[in-house]
Amino acid sequence: MKKICPDFFKKFLARYARERAVTVSTMFTIARIVLTPFIVYAMTVGWWGVAFSLFVCAALTDVIDGGLARLLDQRTVLGACLDPIADKVLLLSCFATLSFVSTPLFTIPLWFVSFVLAKEFLLVGGAVALYYTRGYVDICPTKLGKATTLVQVLFIIWLFACYFFHWLPVKTYYMVLGTVTLMVSASLVHYSYEALSGEE
Repeated sequence: MKKICPDFFKKFLARYARERAVTVSTMFTIARIVLTPFIVYAMTVGWWGVAFSLFVCAALTDVIDGGLARLLDQRTVLGACLDPIADKVLLLSCFATLSFVSTPLFTIPLWFVSFVLAKEFLLVGGAVALYYTRGYVDICPTKLGKATTLVQVLFIIWLFACYFFHWLPVKTYYMVLGTVTLMVSASLVHYSYEALSGEE
């Protein structure tokens, strides 16, 4: 017993440290969070070219961190928690800013920002409720969820391009806005179903 206990605690502490280590892939995730206030500032002062460039860099970190985590086998609890948080901070900050700042063309309607924000609160609240009910939560990112995030990212990039080049594709804007809204709604329903059914 004296020999087993120290080994057990050593392995436990080693795993604990590894799961919460700041890996190279996690640093790219953190960079996405750090870039967000700079993007918001560029938007508020009308530097749409800068906002576009920084947002593209932030979006690329989402691709890089996932690729590095798989390539270098750096999947950690910290990285798994920070990645969706970084996505939500980036997207919600940009949508909220586009709703309130004075843009050269069209703005994001407040109802859309409220809807996306409500969706995130519902998912988080549901996950907390399930944890207290079941004692665990095992909800993995789905293809629909990833596709919804990608569409939102492309929507913001497209808006920045419109602002920078002074494009005014009104019909396309409302069509894309409607598509994004439908995908966010579908994602909410899908994640709710996955959580309640207990399936991955």
